[in-house]
Amino acid sequence: MFKEFKDFIAKGNVLDLAVPVVMGGAFGAIINSLVNDMIMPIVSLATKGISFTNLFVPLDGKTYATIEAAKEAGGAVLAYGSLIQALINFIIIAFVLFIIVSQAKKLKKEAPAAPPAGPTAEEKLLGEIRDLLKKQSAR
Repeated sequence: MFKEFKDFIAKGNVLDLAVPVVMGGAFGAIINSLVNDMIMPIVSLATKGISFTNLFVPLDGKTYATIEAAKEAGGAVLAYGSLIQALINFIIIAFVLFIIVSQAKKLKKEAPAAPPAGPTAEEKLLGEIRDLLKKQSAR
């Protein structure tokens, strides 16, 4: 079993997968910082400072000032604001990634497609044979 594991790791599959996962994690930190530190303050300004993460419904019938207070009191809460915040984050992240990918495609120059090669000698010969057969059948 150890030999199979060693062979699996030696094939490079693990390393080939590890690099994009680590890069994705680092890129995710950049995108999260962009969303949380740059874009969400603008959204908060537009919504007059409403914090979506503090929107909740206590299920025990009591009233709490914040969601943290409700959780400390042991009350069950329906934290719909966190869902709203996650949806907003998702939309913003998807939009930022769309912009990055579309700009990367513009920067990447596509090589022009090579013109199709002319017919080979065999194809020319077959074409001539076909033409001769057509002439003979037309008589």
